[in-house]
Amino acid sequence: MIKVRNAIKRFGAIEAVAGVDLDVADGECFGLLGPNGAGKTSLVRMIIGASPLTGGSIWVDGKDITMAAREIKSRLAVVPQEENLDPDLNVLENLTTFARYFDIPKADARRRALDLLELFELQGRQKAKVRELSGGMRRRLLIARSLINEPKLLILDEPTIGLDPQGKHLVWQRLLSMRQRGLTLLLCTQNMEEAGYLCDRLAIMNEGKIIDLGSPQELLGRHGGSQVLEARLRSDDRKSQVVLKLNQQGLEWQEVAGTFYMFEDGDQVLDDELRQEVAIVSQHVPTLEDVFLKLTGRSLRE
Repeated sequence: MIKVRNAIKRFGAIEAVAGVDLDVADGECFGLLGPNGAGKTSLVRMIIGASPLTGGSIWVDGKDITMAAREIKSRLAVVPQEENLDPDLNVLENLTTFARYFDIPKADARRRALDLLELFELQGRQKAKVRELSGGMRRRLLIARSLINEPKLLILDEPTIGLDPQGKHLVWQRLLSMRQRGLTLLLCTQNMEEAGYLCDRLAIMNEGKIIDLGSPQELLGRHGGSQVLEARLRSDDRKSQVVLKLNQQGLEWQEVAGTFYMFEDGDQVLDDELRQEVAIVSQHVPTLEDVFLKLTGRSLRE
């Protein structure tokens, strides 16, 4: 469904996307993860034809984005992170009016709209104005609107942001059911639970490049280890000695603001001597979030 080859996007001297190769299969749910500024949005904007490539090639559904952007846009849909519903229209009108952009006949648009409102449990609010809806209802309406043209590819940017647990799980189940019916999903999210639950494969981006790619289980197997320890030094004066011992033992570790994150795996475990140097704050089985932080760093990005 999506084929990206050596995609490059520059803004002046800044290279936001630095030679990315990517394949997303038809009917797959593919996750694109990365910290702020990693290049995810720039890559997605090139895929949907909203931003020209500086270099490289992108095909969507077998068509070159530079040659068939209009046709490609008619076959995909985007759920933005920021809400852009029309406040002057009611719930049903937000869907039927949007359908006019795709030249969908009026009767078909109404039928599709009613079906989508039922799918996202909004059928009782079709006459309500947008301002009368809760934040979760508006988010579900935004997703419903994106499906009015029956797209082959759905691109979602933080689809469940602001939803309560019930709303989040409703959206997850609806997205999974649509994938099972053949819809391809490209999901941009920083919600690791969401990525692990929905996605067949994930690509982790950092500094404009894909630094690893695989299923959630494959990424955990490659980078998670068997246990993650979070610890603090018993004495700040011993930091250099602790760092030396960690490196000598071959343990993978990160340190942020005096807290050490250490990844145990197999024979590479914290020995008794090191355990005397640190106070263990917590220890847990690795998660996808641990893998993400290990690969992209724990420092705050702005």
